[in-house]
Amino acid sequence: MPDRTQDFGHYGARGARGSEAAARVLDSLASGIASPVTTRRGLAARLRYLTRSAAGHDAMRDAGITVRPRTLKAWLAGTQRPNTTNLAKIDAAYRALRRRNVARYLLARLNANGGTRVEIHPLDQSQVPIPRQRVLEYRRLNIRTWDAIVDAWSRGDMRALDDACIYQIFNLVSHWCKY
Repeated sequence: MPDRTQDFGHYGARGARGSEAAARVLDSLASGIASPVTTRRGLAARLRYLTRSAAGHDAMRDAGITVRPRTLKAWLAGTQRPNTTNLAKIDAAYRALRRRNVARYLLARLNANGGTRVEIHPLDQSQVPIPRQRVLEYRRLNIRTWDAIVDAWSRGDMRALDDACIYQIFNLVSHWCKY
């Protein structure tokens, strides 16, 4: 929580927020299609994934893709290519739908056997003046309930994800301090 109360990185420390790191790891666990959207194969796979269900069409609408059915058919057939703006929107719609579809399986996997152990690594202090550096060791935490974290991640709500990560870590640290 120092990033909420202090001037984070004031002396040159570098690092990422815990919620950003959690989102990156969860995204890698729910990766899906490996080909980039700019390739013919990656575009076709994303379009097939998005057009198979009503939820996919809703995800495309939520991402701002408003094309005629004829244009969508041309994209699927490969006779017409979307512009770069629509490519980015297609990729965003795919990631949003993939997150929603994978969330419950990921939640079951992370909550299994009493939770999942995570490692928290300290900031990079190589640019901090020596008198200002602190001894920071990495910690291992066993997060037992991932419900709030995975729910916020699947909705793409970074503020809620940040709050859920801080809440989990604060509960674990306060539990350690009691004993």
